[in-house]
Amino acid sequence: MVSPFNRLTRLASPLRSLLRVPTAVEASRLANEQTERRLREIEQMLAVALRRRTADGTDRGEVYRDALRGVGVLNYENSVISGEHRFLRRFLEQYPEATVLDVGANAGQYARSVREHGPNATIHAFEPHPVSYAALQAIAADIRITPHGFGLSDQPGEIEFFDYADEAGSQHASVYRDVIETVHRRSAEARKVRCETLDTVAPRLGLSHIGLLKIDTEGHELAVLKGARGLLADGSIDVIQFEFNEMNVISRVFMKDFFELLPNYRIYR
Repeated sequence: MVSPFNRLTRLASPLRSLLRVPTAVEASRLANEQTERRLREIEQMLAVALRRRTADGTDRGEVYRDALRGVGVLNYENSVISGEHRFLRRFLEQYPEATVLDVGANAGQYARSVREHGPNATIHAFEPHPVSYAALQAIAADIRITPHGFGLSDQPGEIEFFDYADEAGSQHASVYRDVIETVHRRSAEARKVRCETLDTVAPRLGLSHIGLLKIDTEGHELAVLKGARGLLADGSIDVIQFEFNEMNVISRVFMKDFFELLPNYRIYR
């Protein structure tokens, strides 16, 4: 999994008694307050870091990166640093029998972590790349997950899928060629893969309620959510964890798009 520094959660259904969904005016005010608070935190961290470290000639760029890390940016090396480990542990402690959907499962890294924290969780993993899906199938019985060899999007059908020409089945495989060739600066190889919508797949699998929907699709996260409009509208998905990073520059998706698609959700990083 790559750069999981921006994540979204929604506290609904079992938590509705604890948290009231804000109105549009309240949401705007809260968003402004949170932004101002973040900026103050960054300014304070930069000031402290500069006082502490630049006296000995430390590169100011390094200080800036440290400040970004302090508010969650660039923390992608592993699930502990990113906060994903802590999130899964706490979520599955509270909802040990949750149904978890791993969209963009690759070889099952996230699904394995879910199983470690949630021995009683129900896990469905979706991966369209045939090489990655074969690896996912190989561990499915061992970690007790249900693998699916297709992707999720905003409409069903075949779609071009790009990966490294010399490394099939990588974690960077994407529906956007430029994720491989522009962001990662390597040659891309295209193949056709099948996609469906979550609104169609969920009832077919008997999934009336989803505790956690994780999406890591290298820039295609918004499209996956658009394919779940029905489930989102009727409150069938409690918590969503999605990746938002430089891949969204390629897909031309803004954080504002997620706010507009998810008006009844609170967004956190």
